[in-house]
Amino acid sequence: MTLHIGIVGCSAEGAALCYRTICAEGAALLGPHAHPEVSMHTPPLSDYVVHLERGNMQGVADLMLASAEKLARIGADFLLTPDNTIHQAFDLVAKRSPLPWLHIAETVADEAVARGFKKLALTGTRWLTDSDVYPVALGKRGLDCVKPTVAERDEIMRVIMDDLVYGRFTEAGVKVFQRIIGRLKQEEGCDAVILGCTEIPLIIDDGNSPLPTLDSTRLLARAALRRAVGSAKEKNSSL
Repeated sequence: MTLHIGIVGCSAEGAALCYRTICAEGAALLGPHAHPEVSMHTPPLSDYVVHLERGNMQGVADLMLASAEKLARIGADFLLTPDNTIHQAFDLVAKRSPLPWLHIAETVADEAVARGFKKLALTGTRWLTDSDVYPVALGKRGLDCVKPTVAERDEIMRVIMDDLVYGRFTEAGVKVFQRIIGRLKQEEGCDAVILGCTEIPLIIDDGNSPLPTLDSTRLLARAALRRAVGSAKEKNSSL
C-alpha cells in the first residue's frame, strides 16, 4: 500500500507534467506499471489569474483550499501543487488545510543543498519573481537567490503566459530563457538556475540551459513519490 497523492492543479501543462512524472517514475520504486494512487483537481487558470493580478492572496488561498477539500473527501493522504506562483498563499492555506502539504520551494532548496549549489538564478512568472517565495526558502539554507531584471521578468512572463500555458513551445521562447540564464551566469555568477514555473521544464533542461537546472516540477513529483512510498512503509511497520 502507498499513500494517495492529491495534486492541486493551477495551470494545465505544469500540472500534467507533475502527474505524468509521478506515474512514469513510480515504477522505479514499486515495479512495472505501478505508481501510487493520484487524484487531481484543477479549477480554471483564469480564476487564479484574477486574484494574482489583484495581489489577492486570500482569494488564491481560497481556491487552493477548495481543491484541497475536494481531494480530501475522495481519500487523498497529502497534497501538493506544482504551481510555484501560488505558493505565495501557502501559509494562508496550510493553517486551514484538511491535509498536509509538500512545499515546492523547500523541495528545490533541499536539492540545491544536496548538489552543492550556492547561488541560484530564479526564473518564473513575474508574480513569483517579484515575491519572496524562493528567497525565504533558499535563505533558510544559506543559499543566495538572484532574480532577473525587471525587463527580463517581463520577457519571461510573456513566454509563460502567452505560449507555455497553452502548450505552445517555440524556438523564440527557448532563446529568451537561454539569453537570460546565460547573463545570470556570466554577470551574476550563478551556479544553477531554478525552473520556477511548472511549464519551463517543457522547453529548458540541462541539455540546452547555460546553467545546471533545478526542475521544480519533477523535483516535487519525486518528493511526492518518496513521501507516498516511505510514509506508507512507516505506517505499515507500526501496525
